[in-house]
Amino acid sequence: MLDGIFLRHIKKEIEEKALGARVNQIYQPNRDELVLVLRTYDGTKKLLLSSRANSPRVNFCAETPENPAQPPMFCMLLRKRLGGGKLTGVRQLGCDRVLFLDFECVNELGDLEGLSVVCEIMGMHSNLIVINRDKGVIIDALKRADLTVSSRRPMLPNLKYELPERQNKLNILEHTPDEIASAAKALPAEMPLSKALMQVVEGISPIVARELEYRVCEGATNRLEGALPEKLLAVLADFKRTAEECRQTPCIVYREDGRPMDFSFFPIKQYGGYAVVKETEGFCATVEEFYGERDAKERMRVKSHSLQKLLTTATERIARKLSKQQAELKQCGDREKLRVYGDLLHANLYRIPRGAEFAEVENFYDENGGTVRIKLNPAISPAANAQKYYKDYQKAKTAETVLGEQIKKGEAELDYLESVLDTVNRAETERELAQIREELTEQGYLRRPKGKAPKLEKSAPKSFQTSDGFTVMVGRNNRQNDQLTLKTAAKTDLWLHTKDIHGSHVILRCDGKAPSETAIMEAARLAAYHSKAKESTNVPVDYTLVKNVSKPAGAKPGMVIYVKNKTVYVDPALPKPISDQ
Repeated sequence: MLDGIFLRHIKKEIEEKALGARVNQIYQPNRDELVLVLRTYDGTKKLLLSSRANSPRVNFCAETPENPAQPPMFCMLLRKRLGGGKLTGVRQLGCDRVLFLDFECVNELGDLEGLSVVCEIMGMHSNLIVINRDKGVIIDALKRADLTVSSRRPMLPNLKYELPERQNKLNILEHTPDEIASAAKALPAEMPLSKALMQVVEGISPIVARELEYRVCEGATNRLEGALPEKLLAVLADFKRTAEECRQTPCIVYREDGRPMDFSFFPIKQYGGYAVVKETEGFCATVEEFYGERDAKERMRVKSHSLQKLLTTATERIARKLSKQQAELKQCGDREKLRVYGDLLHANLYRIPRGAEFAEVENFYDENGGTVRIKLNPAISPAANAQKYYKDYQKAKTAETVLGEQIKKGEAELDYLESVLDTVNRAETERELAQIREELTEQGYLRRPKGKAPKLEKSAPKSFQTSDGFTVMVGRNNRQNDQLTLKTAAKTDLWLHTKDIHGSHVILRCDGKAPSETAIMEAARLAAYHSKAKESTNVPVDYTLVKNVSKPAGAKPGMVIYVKNKTVYVDPALPKPISDQ
């Protein structure tokens, strides 16, 4: 979690790298984020301002998130008011998580005006607010809040900006270690030291509080009453120097399975051998590395929500239809009984009185010579009852054929939609989602918007290289899978795909050479990684020559059949791409 003291380190990094920079461009990739492109003497810097509830932050970023075709109104306002402005200062309220970016701008009349972008990093209440520094009023906020949302602190244009209410905690920069230790000692003695420090010290996260406790108690106890006064004062004095100088080495803590767990602005030792602590270069880079992958997935989840909803609804509808058809087909399996009843009635017409509700006749189809009780319609003659059973038999026979064809088509459609849903879940860019939308439009699942169809920029398949030099290409969606397998790949290249699991088509380029076992296994790991079984282990992957792969007439995009294949079992893995356009 980004705490106030880590934010102080980021503030200093921004001052060192971007103070005096001009605002060159402003982007709003989504409703929670802004990107300010700053022109400095050392080139351009991209400053990300995020008010996302689970990852609010301010940091320089290397990659700019994809932007919508039409910028939101808040972004347009900032371009008008902040564009070309000069970053003159970066301010922080003590060690609180509120950061002011001060700009000197020129208004429409050509006069200089002071504007500030206030970054309030407060979990689900995080916000980005633009204020007129001279008048102290709000120009606009990324997340507006009227009196119905917040009666104590509304966020609307032309209202006076009021600072968030400060917590009753001690600022490590302004108070001595003695004062902080005394405030902590005033709390109940049985309280854990980390919890006491969280209640007393401003701007520290749980991991920092636990680390201070660990350094004071050294694992002997975590109780406040067990903390040695001299050791506590020494640790707090050292921590005060860390907060003042901002010269420590940041780090990220990883779980044993490699997932990032937490981060801090100074070395973390509390986990021992139960976690991996990786030192990083730069405080902004630390935050970007920790949140980057998770935020990218969250952005794509939001952007792909409408497609996921469409595909989920369609698959559920088809699955219900298939279930009903399969139940009807099962009933058709009893059609022979209808023909037998017709034959038995026809053979015993002379014995059945008109108006009877049942007929008890000998079953000459039964080797044991038993009788059978047949239900009749008393409103019609016995001969008409026999004809009705024959008609129901023919109807069931025809229905079985039709239902079989419908079920086969339904299963193929369901399989196709599940494959598209898999590509949506694995999509990494808005461009990939646009191509999937175009595919669904061509297949009739989406309506084409009125007017001129937008020109889609084509993307190339992902390209990787094995450790022994072979090139591996991976399709991004169904249409690209078809293009890659049926058009791009040579007949002697190797084609790979997860066995009975939705995923990308993978081509191992052989260039006339025999592929090595290493190359095949690494390509198979790529196929497993780019599939629905990405999070699994021991995934089966089929492979065969491209010449053994064909597309049936009328098959949906991405659907192929193949022969003469072999199967390997691998764990998904992703090597470094040699190009990813």
